Amino acid sequence: MTKKAILQLEALTCPSCMQKIEHAVAHVDGVSSVKVMFNASKVKAEFDDSKTSAQDLAEVVTKLGYTVDKVKEKELAQEA
Repeated sequence: MTKKAILQLEALTCPSCMQKIEHAVAHVDGVSSVKVMFNASKVKAEFDDSKTSAQDLAEVVTKLGYTVDKVKEKELAQEA
């Protein structure tokens, strides 16, 4: 099932941080889309929950050296 993860990060300080996070999360198996919002310090990603989880994505971001303050996960409505 496709789910959406929203990760709230500590304040991002540089645009290159945004690209680094986006690149790393996009390469996780099962991730279909990722968007990093610099001003809001959030990462939004859509992923296949049979391959990864929101918590796994948070760990990827943490390993890059960024603090994840909050993790939310939502199911996306299935298209008919």
